[in-house]
Amino acid sequence: MCFKENTTKYHIIIAIFGIIILILLGLFIYKYYCKKNDNKNEDHLEENGFQQEIARRKAQYKAAWRKAQLYPDWRKEEFQAVNVTLDEDTAHPSLLLSENRRRVTWQESHQDLSSSTQRFDSLPCVLGQQHISSGRSFWEVKVKDAPTWDLGICLNNVKRKGKVTLSPQHGFWAIRFYNREYWALTSPETCLTVREIPHSVGIFLDYEDGDVSFYNMTDGSHIFSFTKNTFSGALRPLLRLWSSAPGTLTICPMGEENGGAINITEQEK
Repeated sequence: MCFKENTTKYHIIIAIFGIIILILLGLFIYKYYCKKNDNKNEDHLEENGFQQEIARRKAQYKAAWRKAQLYPDWRKEEFQAVNVTLDEDTAHPSLLLSENRRRVTWQESHQDLSSSTQRFDSLPCVLGQQHISSGRSFWEVKVKDAPTWDLGICLNNVKRKGKVTLSPQHGFWAIRFYNREYWALTSPETCLTVREIPHSVGIFLDYEDGDVSFYNMTDGSHIFSFTKNTFSGALRPLLRLWSSAPGTLTICPMGEENGGAINITEQEK
């Protein structure tokens, strides 16, 4: 009898412990899933907060985009993409243009080209066919295949024969990559700090505001801006290669991803 009572008590104790373990296990599982849901909610809130912060910054940028030197992708929304093509009548005899006039390559031998008052005969430069005299425009140039280069804009009536100085005082607004250093062609020249070597450079021109800005399209960083200029006359895209380190520059096609590009012809002066 005593043995049966002890066995019964033992079973009761085991059952109680089992119930307690099940309760504790249930609490553990409940807390685990509660914590998991809390983490999901926190992640969701953080994501929402991040998106709201991006939206806030973008709104601030749009309110004063001229002062901003960040986010070229946002800046594109305020500018019109231009399909730039190169003008063979302006190309130095050592510059070879591709059939579609979007690529320029240095070659050692001079081409037998027709005489043109528009052609550069000392500096290996070429101009875009486009004449820009209003609005906000941008285009991109692939530079990774050229160890040295100059990029920018110039007035349509700049000097092209003999000694030519690339500076704003002479109608040129450009930057340079030479001997692994970046320069703004101010007077005197300004040495620039570039965080990452660009594979392509974006040129943003605001004609009315007198602003020419250059962006590293590889990492989205701002390179340099010429500001507070007063332009008088049409401006044209400018590309230059160097005989000391021949290479190739390619104008990037501007299509649907840039909101649709416009084609400005030589007659639109």
